[in-house]
Amino acid sequence: MTSPQQKFADRRDAGRQLAGVLEKYAQSDPLILALPRGGVPVASEIAKALHAPLELVLVRKIRAPGHPEYGIGAVVDGSDPQFVYNEEAMRTVNPNAAYVEAETRHQLAEIERRREVYQGARSPTPTEGRTVIVVDDGVATGGTVKVAMKALRKAGTGKIILAIPVAESDALEQLKAEADDVICLQTPDTFRTVGRHYIDFDQTSDEEVSRLLDEARDAA
Repeated sequence: MTSPQQKFADRRDAGRQLAGVLEKYAQSDPLILALPRGGVPVASEIAKALHAPLELVLVRKIRAPGHPEYGIGAVVDGSDPQFVYNEEAMRTVNPNAAYVEAETRHQLAEIERRREVYQGARSPTPTEGRTVIVVDDGVATGGTVKVAMKALRKAGTGKIILAIPVAESDALEQLKAEADDVICLQTPDTFRTVGRHYIDFDQTSDEEVSRLLDEARDAA
């Protein structure tokens, strides 16, 4: 593992370092699930090393009426899409059922659009009873990763492993309750941002995501 002072060269370097720690799961026939876009280059190296399939886990916020920045829940893509609602937010906002249904349909449609961009017409692989490794390029607050893991658990996923190169320590502690195992290479005393812990943290493009997914499918 790297020391807290040592930066990752880039996302693929971080993925290779994570892969070395995740070798113990290679015999579990794991499915690697990346959070796009930044998690995909990390996850592609893990999938390559573990000879495992690589797919995306797409999460969309269900927005409060009139306040699109405030989430009252989320929907997570999969063979059986899962919905996770924030009970406290739902009580505070108290949206009517018709709004929630329409907003949920809208976000499902957006997930479908994004999945087509990245994966074409291929359907998501069922996760029920399967070991999955959820990968991102880092965790600052952990909100999206938490929702994704809650939804995977709700879908009957067998074992959930969270693999991340770097995380804010308090956020990481909250995520441990959602996973069966958490692999994190760095929890710096001073976190600030994920990008601060990489030398190259250029934005991952849609084209790179599609290319890496294609490469993983060809290898499989």
